[in-house]
Amino acid sequence: MTSYLTVKDRVEHETEAKRSRFVCAVAPARTVEEAVEFIAERRRLHPAATHNCTAYVVGQRVQKGDDDGEPGGTAGTPMVQALVGRGFSDVVAVVTRYFGGVLLGAGGLVRAYGSAVTETLDRAEAGGTVARMVPARVVRVSVAHDQAGRVENDLRASRYALREVAYGAAVDFVVAVGEDEVDAFADWVATLTAGRARVEPGEGIHLAAP
Repeated sequence: MTSYLTVKDRVEHETEAKRSRFVCAVAPARTVEEAVEFIAERRRLHPAATHNCTAYVVGQRVQKGDDDGEPGGTAGTPMVQALVGRGFSDVVAVVTRYFGGVLLGAGGLVRAYGSAVTETLDRAEAGGTVARMVPARVVRVSVAHDQAGRVENDLRASRYALREVAYGAAVDFVVAVGEDEVDAFADWVATLTAGRARVEPGEGIHLAAP
């Protein structure tokens, strides 16, 4: 797992090339379903547009672009390349084009769609809307009931992200811990509980860097 960038909120920016307007909207998309929903929303907002071209990158493997009627490879592909080239994932981009009467040619389209995305990402970074996501791990901590109160208080006061508390025969805390901090976290819990806690690292995830 590697770190990547994503956006925390929607960002919109408009560019122009030879009188054609290109309205780019970028939004977070943690799943393909979220990306598809955002694309549908943008198409509803711009029903009179000449094209609504799209790109999304989800996770480490899913990358998809759609030219929406533009010549093959002139819109969706440069949009995906703009996202991946800047190190973004879990993100969707829609570039809405209103034709201005002048043909741009294949090279002009590639530049127009790619730059619409990169300029919108620039705006997102300038506005503090970009987050760096770093590798982390879900860690389950199990303690006896007599230690649970202190452990929960200390976890909530710590830099570690407490995600869930479950009461049963023992008390289980689900904590998100940076990949490079798992050993230190286990040592911290051992000290806190005099070695009585059970610490079990689980699945890999990503967390927003502080």
